[in-house]
Amino acid sequence: MLDFDTAIAKLEKCELIKESEVKELCEKAKEYLIEQGNIMNLSAPVTVCGDIHGQFYDLLELFTVGGKIPDTNYLFLGDFVDRGHYSIEVILLLLLYMVRYSNRITLLRGNHESRQITQVYGFYDDCLRKYGSVNVWKYCCEVFDLLPIAALIGEKVFCVHGGISMQCETLDTIRKIDRKMEVPQDGPICDMLWSDPEDNVMGFVASPRGAGYLFGGDEVAKFLQRNKIDLICRAHQLVSEGYKEMFNNTLCTIWSAPNYCYHCGNVAAILEFDEYLDKNFKIFHSCPDELRAKIPQRPAPEYFL
Repeated sequence: MLDFDTAIAKLEKCELIKESEVKELCEKAKEYLIEQGNIMNLSAPVTVCGDIHGQFYDLLELFTVGGKIPDTNYLFLGDFVDRGHYSIEVILLLLLYMVRYSNRITLLRGNHESRQITQVYGFYDDCLRKYGSVNVWKYCCEVFDLLPIAALIGEKVFCVHGGISMQCETLDTIRKIDRKMEVPQDGPICDMLWSDPEDNVMGFVASPRGAGYLFGGDEVAKFLQRNKIDLICRAHQLVSEGYKEMFNNTLCTIWSAPNYCYHCGNVAAILEFDEYLDKNFKIFHSCPDELRAKIPQRPAPEYFL
């Protein structure tokens, strides 16, 4: 029987739990997630976090800046895994927090929480190298299929990993989607996980990513008005300054992986909403080198190049 507090203490030191414990954790996570809707209704205060991408020690730095769990309410906008050295440690710690403190932390799905993407960008390899089989990767992917798509803070702030979809004009339309699957190649789930805002665009146009769309401020304004909300909060794009506000402050991008891929030199940010939904962006830097474990020297995978 998995002792969650003991497991959390181990993962907080970047120590892995046993494969059998991972399986039990993922089963508990699925039991919780399958009961949740596509849009999680959250109350403020809450702190919103963007992409983490396997940067475990920078996740610890985030908690140092933003406050520990369960003292602080958190919403993570997805992309927990891939590219960083510690994808499995990041997702296991966050899943442990979610199961142990479900009223304190909410995890949304990002475009990297999928079988196809994780086999290319590192999470699959991380699981295979550290556990000696693909079982742990499979357990986690089953959890990914159940992660919610979006969250609504105080009925006024819509939070999602990527953006909006031309196929989902209303929140009720999003609520009716069957999300329990691998991320599709197209359609509303794909759009909300892959799309990006663009200043010089009207409506929706094809994305250079090859999935999702670029959407303009006109579509953001229509979505906000139609659903009586004030702000879209999303992640998905590297922002050198940690955050970026667009379209007269009706959309913001949050990026929470400092010095992305260990060479981009960017700062990171989290976004605190107080009980009145007033915003406070907090900037933080990469974890000091002396607090990191030494990484074994291996040839750099292609996704770092």
